Amino acid sequence: MKNILFNSGSHKGLASFALLFLRASAGLMMATHGWPKLLDFFSNASAFPDPLGVGSRVSLGLVVFAEFFCSILVVLGLGTRFATIPIIFTMGVVGFAIHGKDPFSDRELSMLYLTAFTTILLLGSGSYSLDKTISGK
Repeated sequence: MKNILFNSGSHKGLASFALLFLRASAGLMMATHGWPKLLDFFSNASAFPDPLGVGSRVSLGLVVFAEFFCSILVVLGLGTRFATIPIIFTMGVVGFAIHGKDPFSDRELSMLYLTAFTTILLLGSGSYSLDKTISGK
């Protein structure tokens, strides 16, 4: 089970450093989107978009979970592959549902995040991660 949860991939040297750079930069940038939503949660909850039909407050909670908490896990390289899944889902909803009819320039940022976190999902966290420390491989 530990091999599944904390699989960091089999990358060495420069590839692991590149994954660390991608994880840290994408994760920290994503966290800057989630942090204000977390701080203003109660004042923004009633007006937040609800594209999935689960309620504005639940939608905001899921977005905060993905954009802030999961992005911090990605930066740390802790449960990285699992932590990317809520972020990928959120960016897909933002890019295709929230801004689906908007010009590409309005969807571009969510598509870039979707690409970065999908890459991290596919490659794993690399050698410079807590996943690597935990798995021992």
